[in-house]
Amino acid sequence: MEQDSSSNSAQRLKVTVAGDEGSVRLDRALAVRLAELSRSRLKALILGGSVSIAGAPVRDPAYHVVAGDTITIDMPEAVAAEPKGENIALNIVHEDDDIIVIDKPRGLVVHPAAGHETGTLVNALIAHCGSSLSGIGGVRRPGIVHRLDKDTTGLMVAAKNDRAHQSLTGQFADHGRAGAMRRGYMAFIWGVPNRLRGTVDAPIDRHPFAREKMAVRERGREAITHWEIQESFDGRDGKPVAAQLACQLETGRTHQIRVHLAHIGHPLMGDAVYGPHFKTKASHLGPKSQAALNTLGRQALHAYLLALEHPQTGEILEWISDLPADLTRLRDRLRATQ
Repeated sequence: MEQDSSSNSAQRLKVTVAGDEGSVRLDRALAVRLAELSRSRLKALILGGSVSIAGAPVRDPAYHVVAGDTITIDMPEAVAAEPKGENIALNIVHEDDDIIVIDKPRGLVVHPAAGHETGTLVNALIAHCGSSLSGIGGVRRPGIVHRLDKDTTGLMVAAKNDRAHQSLTGQFADHGRAGAMRRGYMAFIWGVPNRLRGTVDAPIDRHPFAREKMAVRERGREAITHWEIQESFDGRDGKPVAAQLACQLETGRTHQIRVHLAHIGHPLMGDAVYGPHFKTKASHLGPKSQAALNTLGRQALHAYLLALEHPQTGEILEWISDLPADLTRLRDRLRATQ
């Protein structure tokens, strides 16, 4: 490949596939020529629509380019390493000099990362709390002691000073084994377990092939999820098709509930990552239930319970968050078998 160095824009790169290269994956073709960019950075550029061929964006890293193709890479402007405060509305359920507890909406990313440099909870917290946020987590994650997935709703706590950060970090590490910390989730799943309650004790690590996913792995980190059926729902044929579970975490691994419930054969409704093969089960739902699921557009998971020991006073505090409107609608439709 040959790079066109005549481009008059410092932010635009052009690469041409040479005649002797044949057919080659787009990401590999760029990685060979643009060694200064990491594979992950190139992948993010492709997925973000910054790479085009013949004027058309190509968002598939596995797309095969051929001899003569000219690949254009529009490099986004550099962003500051330290996130800035942004005026983003927060649903604050508790705040004092040490901690702030918010009810996170769907679609809100917790901290800046590739593809989400702005518009995050961290940006909102910086604007709201100013310099009081704990800096132990680093400039990219001030005050953050735990996280929820982008499309998981519910309760989160952040530290407003370093003392609170250290206390909360210890409580999250213990996860209620010896202290007061409790984290509860409401989950809507496909199918109904054959017993009222249970525990999934299965280690979790990165998926061996799909690096954006997690998986149960023999040599993974300890992960324990307790669950209990709250309600079961029948389909149009009168047979059980879904259930609402209350889950509590004894550990806090990435995607833990999503991975564990899929592992026992009951993935979250609406989970496109860990339960896509269950889409056909939607045909067993009534038309209004199907519509509620289709408009949900996310995994059916809500962090409804948070309990902890206050870092300064030692008081045991507990908060409950009602189901958001989209999950309430799904539950009501499932109840009515509509």
